[in-house]
Amino acid sequence: MATSSTSSALEKSYELPDGQVITIGNERFRCPEVLFQPAFIGMEQQGIHETTYFSIMKCDVDIRKDLYANTVLSGGTSMFPGIADRMQKEIQHLAPSTMKIKIIAPPERKYSVWIGGSILASLSTFQQMWISKQEYDESGPAIVHRKCF
Repeated sequence: MATSSTSSALEKSYELPDGQVITIGNERFRCPEVLFQPAFIGMEQQGIHETTYFSIMKCDVDIRKDLYANTVLSGGTSMFPGIADRMQKEIQHLAPSTMKIKIIAPPERKYSVWIGGSILASLSTFQQMWISKQEYDESGPAIVHRKCF
C-alpha cells in the first residue's frame, strides 16, 4: 500500500488542449534533471549550476559577491517546480563557504527575457546598436563587435 501512495504522490495529471488527460509520474522530475546533469542524455557539458558558477568566477573579483547574491532565473525552462531551491543548493556547494547565495525566481520569469529585450529595444541609446540584414550581409559577424562593444 505504501507504494501506491508514494506513486500517486509522484504522479500528476494534465489535461491537453484536445481534452485528453495524461498522467505523468517520475518523468516530471527526471526531465529537468538533465539541466543539472546533461550526461543523462549523452551531452558532454556542464550543468546550469556549474555554468553559472564558472561564469561568476570569470568576472572581476570585486563583483562576484553581488552576482552570487543576485542570480535571477528567467525563461520558460526556469518554471520547473523546485528549480530555484536546487540551484541554490548546487551553487552553495560550489561557491566559497562564506559566500551568501541568493537565487531569485520571480513569478513572471517565464516572460522575463522577452520583457527585458522589449525594454532594451525601446531605449533610444540602444537603437545605435541595431544591425540591419544588409549591414550583416556586408560585414558578417564582425559588425556585432563594431556596433555593440
